[in-house]
Amino acid sequence: MSWKHAAVGLLGFIVTASSNFAAPERLEYIEPHMGTLFRIVLYPSDPALAKAAARAAFDRIAALNRIMSDYDSSSELMRLCAQPPNTAVAVSSELFDILQLSQAIAEKTHGAFDVTLGPVISLWRETRRTHALPTEAARTAALHASGFRHLRLDPLTRTVTLLRPNMALDLGGIAKGYAAEAALSVLAQHGITSAMVAASGDLALGDPPPGKTGWKIELNPFGSTTGTPLILIVAHAGVSTSGDTEQFVTLGGVRYSHIVDPATGLGLTRPTAVTVVAPHATLADALATACSVLVPAAAQQLANDSTESVRVIVHQRNADGSTRSASFGHAPAGLIFTP
Repeated sequence: MSWKHAAVGLLGFIVTASSNFAAPERLEYIEPHMGTLFRIVLYPSDPALAKAAARAAFDRIAALNRIMSDYDSSSELMRLCAQPPNTAVAVSSELFDILQLSQAIAEKTHGAFDVTLGPVISLWRETRRTHALPTEAARTAALHASGFRHLRLDPLTRTVTLLRPNMALDLGGIAKGYAAEAALSVLAQHGITSAMVAASGDLALGDPPPGKTGWKIELNPFGSTTGTPLILIVAHAGVSTSGDTEQFVTLGGVRYSHIVDPATGLGLTRPTAVTVVAPHATLADALATACSVLVPAAAQQLANDSTESVRVIVHQRNADGSTRSASFGHAPAGLIFTP
């Protein structure tokens, strides 16, 4: 999958225990999944449950990757994409769910977020490997095979139909947030609600650490040497940051992001990064991609018009290396402190 990467730090906490109360221990578990590292931080009331809960959460992430990966030819997603066009394919509840969510976000963003961009993303990956821009003919063919309006979902039969030849789906802009949210739910089912699941720039946050009002999140999407980081205090929400700090290619003196513009089939060239705080990690993940594609004024309009409260923070990198940020939208209930 074409995963987002950005510099996002989770700051440490100091929890002071009184003489009559032993604060829950902070425990952390890390495993590689979905092309990145998933980190689980939790404060269990019963430490004996923590290891089993974390194991179950990681197993859930691995199961979702087997469904949604576009690198694994045996995944359910890839089997779907291998079917002839105009073939209705019955899919699992998880795959249908994420595709249904994706289509709803594609409608709201007018295609700025689009999981049918698989052919375009594949072409751009090749560009990043070869350091050669795709030909006009190749870009035109990839764009013709893309477009969320060519993906049909039938909720009654839980089937998915790809309506054009050579279509391919890529869930890299939403699956990490979806998996982090699912893992947080697994932890809650095991009785652990003071927890956080992080997958690179995507965070799913539950109850805050003991004695705290929220999780303290440090945002520095252009790297640790580019200015004072922004600090968020968040609980019961999702946070996602999308930027090109780690994944980009420079061609002809132009820096191209790994995030592809659906209108051109080329990587974005604007020196911006986007952070989204939303009620759920899945929504935050997808909107961070969409708002990276949109110009700031359109991202602001999207945030202001959203039926769910979302806060969008656009970070811009100036020519002299300095940075500035602007935020808009409506803060979700879990966003306790915001710039």
